[in-house]
Amino acid sequence: MPWSLEGILPCRRRLELEAALNGLGAVGEAPALAAGIRGYLLDVAGRDLGGALATRLISAFNDRLATRVVELTVRRHRLPAVAWCWLAFGSEGRHEQTFVSDQDNGFVFAAVDKREADALRELFVPFARDINQRLAECGFPLCSGDIMAGNPAWCLSVDEWRERFIEWVRRPDPQALLNASIFFDLRPLCGDTELGENLRTLLLALTSDAPAFLHLMAANALQAPAPLNFRGDIVADGDDRHTVDLKKFGSRIFVDAARIFALAAGARAVNTSARLRAAGPAAGMNAAEIDAIDAAFGQLLRIRVAGQRRWPDAADHGVPLGELDDFERAVLREALRQARRLQQRLKVNYAL
Repeated sequence: MPWSLEGILPCRRRLELEAALNGLGAVGEAPALAAGIRGYLLDVAGRDLGGALATRLISAFNDRLATRVVELTVRRHRLPAVAWCWLAFGSEGRHEQTFVSDQDNGFVFAAVDKREADALRELFVPFARDINQRLAECGFPLCSGDIMAGNPAWCLSVDEWRERFIEWVRRPDPQALLNASIFFDLRPLCGDTELGENLRTLLLALTSDAPAFLHLMAANALQAPAPLNFRGDIVADGDDRHTVDLKKFGSRIFVDAARIFALAAGARAVNTSARLRAAGPAAGMNAAEIDAIDAAFGQLLRIRVAGQRRWPDAADHGVPLGELDDFERAVLREALRQARRLQQRLKVNYAL
């Protein structure tokens, strides 16, 4: 697993769950184990972990569970003897999952030509769909947009993924920009991970030399402004005008900007904080500015995770502003001000 749990919250329950994951012998046993893991994570998240640590911990356990589901599902299928890799996208790819995360995954395999790719896809799609269903049974909802490995559109050979990336970067349209916000957070999860790393290398080679594409990505990222009025106060966005979506109008602002900076600089990092650290200087940000923005991002993640525990029935990623105490509102207000400053950086860098 790319990010280790070692040294994080060393308690008996965590060690028991890790042992259970390692010893999981049948995919049918995974849902019960997943429920136990979720209960543990909800408990430790209630100890007011930092946002970055909480989401990494959730993602690390989800990585291990997903990997075991893939490994156990392999035994149920007769797969061809070719290299393949399960890919994570979106928040899973960035190691930033919360308690409200659906599936965003894909599949890549080796093929010598299109004819072989079509034949292999016929074999891999049922395998991938089986995994998607098993993960759904473990509490990871199927993606409403069908961004999943079981969709033939995202079960592709290396060359087919390469063609998709080239098409999106060289001839971008609104759908291509939406795809970039999901697929360009690519991280190989299990299988022959070199296939996934090669795709990432190709992607960075394309985007670091595509200023027009990055300009469009920056313009698109500014379509969701920080929810602050002219006085700097938080503005609710929910239908009842009492909640604010801290994914769309909060953490997404940091995620989008960091992605653009990383793609421009050719930085391999996928996690938002790591992207800010790796690519922030090339974007004109000094160390103090990066520290402040990274801290603000962590606070938004913390509030989102805490909110999912406190208000599990809240729509999507909405946080009821009236339920926050004065300190929480002050922290959220400052975090959103940093988000607005980050968007101003995008405007300056890309002349928007």
